[in-house]
Amino acid sequence: MNHLAHAWLAGDDDALRLGGMLGDFVHGQPDPAWYPPRVISGIRLHRAIDSYTDAHPEVLAAKACLPPPYRRYAGILLDMWFDHCLARSFTRWSRQPLAEYSAALRGLLRRRDALLTPALRRFRGYMEANDLPAGYADRAVLELALVGIGQRLSRANPLDSALPVLVAHEAELQRRFEAFFPQLQGFVQAWMAEHLG
Repeated sequence: MNHLAHAWLAGDDDALRLGGMLGDFVHGQPDPAWYPPRVISGIRLHRAIDSYTDAHPEVLAAKACLPPPYRRYAGILLDMWFDHCLARSFTRWSRQPLAEYSAALRGLLRRRDALLTPALRRFRGYMEANDLPAGYADRAVLELALVGIGQRLSRANPLDSALPVLVAHEAELQRRFEAFFPQLQGFVQAWMAEHLG
């Protein structure tokens, strides 16, 4: 899952949500001298979500429907596409409008600037310039994000041409998302009950 899903799945707890955003930017064990315990829990939740997602049968089936050479990058592509699915149907999952949620998430990152890694601080600027995560509902924004990711990867890759492939498989990917996401919510609720008390 990508930024919108990680933040939203963390619920209304700002520390967990911040940890959800930091999850892609903090490597190794989070430093307890630097991060508050609840933020560390959010980072751990992010990693648990990623592990659950990567092994889920619906996600594996969605990856398998992508043709070579895109299948090799299916993890990245599905993370982005599933955020697109979530953004497009956000009112189904949340009472808060997507634009309002997105602005609040960026506001949280500004308020907690001292805890951000330099890379997340740079990404926050990208979020603000592209109205993310709300912008993920827009395919043009999604395509720009895929191109940007592809440019940051060290080896040649097809991410800059992936959007039409994803659109061509939209119906199946949507079915897979619809089957997977409620199960992911259940996993997150169980993880929180076990690890947060």
